[in-house]
Amino acid sequence: MTRPLPRAHLLRSPLLRFLTENGMPVAAQPTDDVGQKLGDWLDFRQAIALHGVLHPESAAQPARQKPRTSARSVQALVQQVEQVRAQLEHSIQHGAPPGSGLARIDMPPPELQAPMEPQTAFEPYRRYHAAHQRQMDSTVRALRAQVRRALGSGTRDMQQLAALDAAFENIFAAREAALLSKVAKLLEKQFMQGLQAQRPQRAEASQLLAVGDGGLDDSVQSAPTAAWLMPWRQAMRSALLAELDMRLQPTLGLLEALQQETT
Repeated sequence: MTRPLPRAHLLRSPLLRFLTENGMPVAAQPTDDVGQKLGDWLDFRQAIALHGVLHPESAAQPARQKPRTSARSVQALVQQVEQVRAQLEHSIQHGAPPGSGLARIDMPPPELQAPMEPQTAFEPYRRYHAAHQRQMDSTVRALRAQVRRALGSGTRDMQQLAALDAAFENIFAAREAALLSKVAKLLEKQFMQGLQAQRPQRAEASQLLAVGDGGLDDSVQSAPTAAWLMPWRQAMRSALLAELDMRLQPTLGLLEALQQETT
């Protein structure tokens, strides 16, 4: 029996909780009026499109109801959402699972190679983080569109919900991408702090290598792994997992509405 999908908590985002707990506060202005804040984000074209979704001209006319999505189809969709979520989580933690169709994205080696330029040391991790964000974005968008299509086979209210979600996805896509790109900058700041704290030890190791005659043991000759690096690498994975949870929230909300419709 398939377990019920977790409900989305809009005010308890794991990503925001992760950033706060790891000393990476996100500046946010409190607002008492969500509608007013939303209005500030919309341009006039988006506002017109959203108004059309919320106030369809045919609302006064009885709409011909489509046959509802069967419970079996909804159950299959629930299982698919669970499978995709598990595959993306596995991809972040261990690499893409075989047969998932996901590209394998490997985290850079944990050793800090010497000599090393601070300006470029974070670049492999930036590419790793950005690749996972692109993978999540394309996969979750396709999954969200599939759930919307299932809603389009339901009642007029379900059809309007699907249209509203599509409108909001288009409205928030650019803003979401811009905000999520800042997570990598926050992680980079922590990375550079750890790198700066490690600099004296690396300088000492470099001096030993410079004066040595080849008789140093492997532990000195090999590139050192800083004590802070492994926890930081796990924090990057945790940030990606929290981001995945946030990206899935709209899809889970739509799926919950679809499940209620069929019951």
